[in-house]
Amino acid sequence: MRKLILILIILQAAGGVGALAQTKYLDSLRAEIDKHPSRDTTRVRLINQYTQNAINENTTLLLPYITEMIAISKEKHYQRGLQIAYSTQEIYYADRGDFPMAFLYADSAFMAFQGDTSSAAIIEKAFLHHNLGMECFKIGDYDQSIHHYTEAATVLEVYKPQVVSVVYDGMAEVYNKLSQTEKSVEYDKKAIASAEKNGSPAAVAGRYLNYITRLLGRNQFTEAEMLLNKVEPVVRKNNKPIQLFLFCESKGSIYQEKKQFKEAIANFKQANEYALAIDDKYQQLAILGPLAQCVMEAGQPAEARLYLDTLLSKSIAYQMKTYRLDAYKLLAMWYQNRSDWKTANEYLNKKLLLSDTIMSDEMKEQTAMMETRFKVAGKDREINSLQKEREIAQLQLRQKNILNYFLIAGAAALLAISLLTYRNYRNRQKLQQAKIDELETEKQLTATEAVLKGEEQERSRLAKDLHDGLGGMLSGIKHALSSMKGNVIMTPENAQAFERSIDMLDSSIHEMRRVAHNMMPEILVKYGLDTALKDYCMEIDNSGVVKLSYQSIGMHDFAADHTTAVTIYRIAQELISNAVKHGNAQNLLVQSHYALQEKLFALTVEDDGRGFDVQSLKNARGMGWHNIQNRVDFLRGRIDISTGPGKGTSVLIEINV
Repeated sequence: MRKLILILIILQAAGGVGALAQTKYLDSLRAEIDKHPSRDTTRVRLINQYTQNAINENTTLLLPYITEMIAISKEKHYQRGLQIAYSTQEIYYADRGDFPMAFLYADSAFMAFQGDTSSAAIIEKAFLHHNLGMECFKIGDYDQSIHHYTEAATVLEVYKPQVVSVVYDGMAEVYNKLSQTEKSVEYDKKAIASAEKNGSPAAVAGRYLNYITRLLGRNQFTEAEMLLNKVEPVVRKNNKPIQLFLFCESKGSIYQEKKQFKEAIANFKQANEYALAIDDKYQQLAILGPLAQCVMEAGQPAEARLYLDTLLSKSIAYQMKTYRLDAYKLLAMWYQNRSDWKTANEYLNKKLLLSDTIMSDEMKEQTAMMETRFKVAGKDREINSLQKEREIAQLQLRQKNILNYFLIAGAAALLAISLLTYRNYRNRQKLQQAKIDELETEKQLTATEAVLKGEEQERSRLAKDLHDGLGGMLSGIKHALSSMKGNVIMTPENAQAFERSIDMLDSSIHEMRRVAHNMMPEILVKYGLDTALKDYCMEIDNSGVVKLSYQSIGMHDFAADHTTAVTIYRIAQELISNAVKHGNAQNLLVQSHYALQEKLFALTVEDDGRGFDVQSLKNARGMGWHNIQNRVDFLRGRIDISTGPGKGTSVLIEINV
C-alpha cells in the first residue's frame, strides 16, 4: 500500500527564519546559541530559530534543545516559548512514531495556547491541528484526522491562505484512504488551485506530487506520468529531500509498471537514500517493499532478500505492523519463486496471524470508529482472500511432501529415526533441567511472597493498633486535659507549661497518624496506586524537604491486584527515601507509565543528588536496596540505574502486569 508523504508546516515564531537553511547555516545557528549561555528568553529565541530551520531537515539533534526551551520557558514564565517548544516536541516524537508522547505534548501545547488571543497564537494553534491531522491519519483514526484538518483549514483560509493548500492535501489523502474517490479528487483540485494562487512553485510541486501518488494508487499511470514530467524541473530545482523522495518513488512505480526494471530500481534506491538521510521511518519502510518487489521481478533474488530482511527487521523495531504484513507477503512470494513451498506457507501463516492480531487490536481500541472506517464486505473479502492463499499454500506443501515420501529410501528413513531419537533424548534432558530451574525459581518467589505478605500484614496490624489503640488513648488524654484546663487554677507559668504539653500531645497524635498512614495508606486501598503515589509525592513536596514532581501516563488503565500495587508503592517509597536520605537531592521527579497494549508498567525516579558508583550496590550493607531488589524480583521485573558521582540518579523499574 502506497503512503503519502505530507510536508510538515513550520511553526512561525518571534525572531524565526522563514526559509529552510542548509547544514552550514544550521551549524552557524548552533554557534550563536553557544555564544549566549545565559538561561533567558533570548536563548529561547535563538534555540527556536535553530529548531524551526532544522525541523524538516533532520530532527535527530533537536531533543536536547527543545527540552532546554521548555525548562527555561517554565523558569521565566515565558508562555510564547512554551507554545513553540511543546508544538515542536509534538513533531519530534511524531517523526519517530511515538504517538502517545506526541499527543501528550500536543495537549500541553493546547494548554499553553489557552487565553492567548493574538493572531500568532491562533495561527500556530491551527498549524498544531494540521500536524495532529497527519498523526491521526497515520494511526488510522480518520474521524479525528478530518476533525483536526477542518479546524486548521477554518483558520488558515482567513489568516494564512498561502499555506491552506497543505491542509486540503491532507484531507484528500484521508478521503482517498476511505475509498471516497470523488471527495479525494475534489480536495486535490482545491489544494492545487490554492497553491497556484497563493503558494510558491515549491508548494505547487508538493501538491502535484501528492496528487500523483494518489493517481498511482488508483492505477492511473498515464495521467500520473504526464504530471510527473511537468513538475520534475521544479522538484529538481527545489532540492527538498521530502519532494525528491516522493518524486523518485513515483517515477520508480511508473517504470516498474512499464517493466523497465533497471530505471525503476535506480529511482527506488534513490528514494531510499533520501528516506535514510532525513530519518523518516515511514518513508524508509514505505520504499523497501516496492524496491524489493521490483528487484525480484528483475530476477535478482539475492539482492531482493536483503531488502526484505531489512523491511522485516525495521518494521519490527519500529512496531509498524502494516509494513510487517508487507514483509511477510513478499517473503512468501520470494520462497514461492524458489519452489520452497514449506517456508512460503510459514510466512503466509505469519501474515494471517498478524492480520488477525491487527484486527483484534483495532477492535479493542477503536470499536466505535471501526464501524464507520471499514466496510464489512471489504473485510470479508480480505479474510476470504487470505484463507484462499493459505489453502493454496497448504495444497502445494502437501503435494511436495507426498513427492518427498516416495523419494526417501530405507537407509535415509533409518538415519532420520536415529537423529530424531537422539534429538528427543537431548530435548528431554533440556526440559528436565528447565523444570528444575523453574521449580527453584518458584520456590524462591513463594518464599519472597510469604515474607512480603507477612510484612504487609504486620504493617497493617501495627497501623490499625496505632490508629485505633494508641491513637484513641492519646485523643482521650487530650480531651481529658482540655476539660481539666477550665476546672484547675494554675499560675501563669504552670498554665503556659500546660498549654505546651497539650500542643506536644497534639503533635504526637498527628505524628502517630502519619506513621500509621505510611505503614498502610488507606488511599491505596480505596483509590488505587496512581492516586496513592500522587498523594504521597504531594505530601513529601509539601513538607519542604525536597521539591518533588509526580507525573503519570496511562495509569487509568492500570488494574493490578492489591499485592502488586502495595509492592510497587513500597518500592517508590524506598527509592524516594534513598534519594532524600543518601543522595541529598534538591529536586525529584517520579513518573509512572502503563502501556496497556504491552501490559508493561514503568516506574521512574530521578533526582539531582550527588549520585554514586553503581558497583557499590554489590557491597551495600543497608536493607533499603535489598528490599527494593527483592520486591522487584518478586514482581519478575527489571531495574535499570543511571548514575555516577555528582551526576544525580535515575532509576527505571519495568514490570509486566
